[in-house]
Amino acid sequence: MDVFYRYAPFIQDYIYRNKWEELREIQVAAANVIFDTEDNLLLTSGTASGKTEAAFLPVLTQLWENPSGSVGALYISPLKALINDQFERLEELLEEADIPVTKWHGDASQTQKKKLLKNPRGVMQTTPESLESLLIRNSSGVHRLFSDLRFIIIDEVHYFMDSDRGLQLLSVLERLQRIIGFEPRRIGLSATLGDPSNAEKWLSMGSHAACVTPLVTEKGRKVRLSVRFFPVAEKIPHKDSKVLLENYYNYLYETTHGKRCILFSNSKGEVEENIAHLKRISAEKHASDCYLVHHANISPALREFAEQRMRSGELPVCTGATVTLELGIDLGHLERIVQTGCPLTVSGFVQRLGRTGRRGGTGEMYFAFRQDMSVPQNVFYKDINWDFVMCIAEILLYTREKWVEPMYLPKLPYSLLYHQTMAIMAASGSVQPKDLARRILTLSVFSHVTKEDYTFFLKYLLENGHLERCEDGGLLIGEKGEAVVNNYEFLAVFSVPLEFTVRHNSEVIGTVQNPFPPKSQFALAGQAWEVTELDKKALIIYVKKIEGISANMWTDTGNEYVHTKVMKKILEIIRSDEQYAFLDSSAQKRLNDIRTLCRNAAGGELITDKMLSGGVLSTGERMVLPITGTSCAVFPFLGTRGTMALMYALREHGFQANAYLSRYIPVCIEVQTDKGRDALISVLNAIKEKGADKYSFKIPENCEISGKYNDFIPRELLTKQYVEDYLDTTELKAME
Repeated sequence: MDVFYRYAPFIQDYIYRNKWEELREIQVAAANVIFDTEDNLLLTSGTASGKTEAAFLPVLTQLWENPSGSVGALYISPLKALINDQFERLEELLEEADIPVTKWHGDASQTQKKKLLKNPRGVMQTTPESLESLLIRNSSGVHRLFSDLRFIIIDEVHYFMDSDRGLQLLSVLERLQRIIGFEPRRIGLSATLGDPSNAEKWLSMGSHAACVTPLVTEKGRKVRLSVRFFPVAEKIPHKDSKVLLENYYNYLYETTHGKRCILFSNSKGEVEENIAHLKRISAEKHASDCYLVHHANISPALREFAEQRMRSGELPVCTGATVTLELGIDLGHLERIVQTGCPLTVSGFVQRLGRTGRRGGTGEMYFAFRQDMSVPQNVFYKDINWDFVMCIAEILLYTREKWVEPMYLPKLPYSLLYHQTMAIMAASGSVQPKDLARRILTLSVFSHVTKEDYTFFLKYLLENGHLERCEDGGLLIGEKGEAVVNNYEFLAVFSVPLEFTVRHNSEVIGTVQNPFPPKSQFALAGQAWEVTELDKKALIIYVKKIEGISANMWTDTGNEYVHTKVMKKILEIIRSDEQYAFLDSSAQKRLNDIRTLCRNAAGGELITDKMLSGGVLSTGERMVLPITGTSCAVFPFLGTRGTMALMYALREHGFQANAYLSRYIPVCIEVQTDKGRDALISVLNAIKEKGADKYSFKIPENCEISGKYNDFIPRELLTKQYVEDYLDTTELKAME
């Protein structure tokens, strides 16, 4: 039967009312899986491809045909804004059906929550943190709320993977399954993935059902890409310095003003700086101010205003943003994406490009790079803007190969181990150690944690006051543990630094991390402010508006990992003489300069013509560049995990070696060569041939993967996690 006729009548009416000409391939494929199998389902395709409808139309049909005795579908999103966006879409869809939709997060109506608890039914929309709160604080009501739960729909799967927050979600879902005694089907929605196999594993962790990813033919679409490079002089200004910098901001103005677009940057400070200058130029030209700001430190009210402004009408609007607008919030028709600097990953590039050219239109993305050229560095590779070269690599990897980074599944998430241990304790009260170990270690996300290590971990928590023993030998949360669990920030597994709320009269503008004293000035929400009063006790900064441009910085947390395939593409670009059509003359000139710089490095010893063509040189000879009489730089062109593994392998062989990262890109390893360059080359050749044992590496005590609760984890376990999840010796065979 045609899928359309399998939908509930109210959905057929909705399709007629909205004048859909046909169902999309992904919608037909999803309906067939949901209607005809019991499998989990992963839907992966570009933005605005109809994934949300593909999941919800057959799910709502089944809930209409066979109403559930509790909440029937649980929709989980990483952002409250995305929940609000989907809520509006579902409300329209369900106007004629007796299936309620309830938002359940920190800002949602308490009245609606109580109504759902009293009569659980329909669709519930929530975040991982709100679901965690339910399991901890209302565990007795969870069974009734979800006793007949049929579907769990997880939006933006690619966003959750690779993070403790995603693993927390999987852990919470598995704990929920234990309470209700069965496994609801899972449906994951994701942006385009290169290889979906890891995403399928992630989605089905803790579930025994198979996972199906329908192979959907994504129609090729036209994209218009432009990369421009601006040399500036900021450290040593000269008479043309202001002109050079103004050229950069004028370009941003020319590409954004009068358009409906997003101006992406990789930091909140850069977003604020860019928007402030664009507002200034707009005022100088007596043009309308169409510039807004959207990032995590802007108040929810101002973020929602920006989203509504972008959705409504055809008036020009440019919103400066970080990752907060990368996800699938419906922003209406956007004409262009502008990006300063390089997206952090190929996946990020694809997500941002997908925000424009929706529904068959041409996607437009303009990149702008600036680099201070006033102070030449003492070694050539520090004079290279590696973000610029990596941006070219990302464009080529996606447009020519349709490659996107595979998602990495961490093995030893010890910060999360602390969090989930304390969450289960908070929900249960006294627990016997063996029972606690069973409940924790049988969670799929902790399958690589040994019983011995968990016993060691529990003893550590007892010794440090986070747990304490009862008279019957059971465990309770100790005094120090209570202080952590009773903190309002406990539900989130990601770190949130101490922040001050910024108020202008009665309006909340957002938050900042610095306790700016009275008379000081800073930027927030695209506006310069002067502090009128600082209330340190209440963590409030009162401000007034001022003219001009001010700066503000936020601490950046988290890890960024570059994939080896990206580094190999960077090397290919440097070795090539190809001229890329998406580079304008300034960018092509800079790329040519970089190629010449590499070829001429140290008298041509790094990348000679012979080396560029592969030559007959050994791996070690191709990689090593003399810097001084006693130091060399090793260029393996490996990803972050492989580069760090090589650094420790060289240390194992007695070399002083340190990785040089340009921002977060693993450019090379700087090595002291008292033993001589030939000895270093010999060791590199041996490592490539024989590999290395990462478990024998001597790891410094301060090395760890970032984690909110690392302060409560034994150093021995943090070192194990660092070795297991941050170092990859299998990549050493891929050294150039």
